[in-house]
Amino acid sequence: MAEDPYLGRVITAFEGGIATRVITHPSHPDRLFAYEVTFLLQHPRVIAVASQKPPLHFHPHQEEYVQVLEGRLAIEVEGEERVLSSEDGEVALRPWTSHRLYSPVAESGEANLKVTKFMLSAESTPELFRLDTVFFENWYAYQDRIVVKGEKVDLIQVMSMFDAGGSYLSLPRWIPFSKTLARALGIFVGRWVGGFLGYQPFYRKWTTDWQSACQKMERSVFQRRFADRSKTQ
Repeated sequence: MAEDPYLGRVITAFEGGIATRVITHPSHPDRLFAYEVTFLLQHPRVIAVASQKPPLHFHPHQEEYVQVLEGRLAIEVEGEERVLSSEDGEVALRPWTSHRLYSPVAESGEANLKVTKFMLSAESTPELFRLDTVFFENWYAYQDRIVVKGEKVDLIQVMSMFDAGGSYLSLPRWIPFSKTLARALGIFVGRWVGGFLGYQPFYRKWTTDWQSACQKMERSVFQRRFADRSKTQ
């Protein structure tokens, strides 16, 4: 296996309120990635977005794994919320399962809770458009533009990034074939329309492993023009 250029690196977001350390999974070193994620619950940027849940989404090609190491973490799976602690061990999120992770609302007696720390990992897949560190690095950077700089969310940009990260925004469950439609919509809007309009899933200024990002974008006729391997910044 090629050496991971991200191994040991810490990727931060929200002015340090969220820190993600890239590690080798202690029990499953063959997983595509493993992160030790830390939420500083009393950081002003984390407090500011505490009431806002991340988008509900799913991954068609990968099983994702979550294990709380310290504190508590809320996880919503197919509309049902569960609050995890270290006692719950590792939780698997099956492919095509709609989910999202976020800090739970503090309960009485938890006002001094300062940290949530958890391990996030995923199985490998031959798919190039997949959940990996190139995606997370760009997704965190884009979220910073929204949370820190106050820019408005651009849905096409989100769908472009999600599609390249093997992730798709969930539609309401009452819609027939909702996940098949959601994936098709993500590809059509995020990859095809977005690429035609100039939306990139990855940006050189945000990306450490630019060669891998270019390899992904070269697979799409609509994104190929963004894959300039000579870019240095």
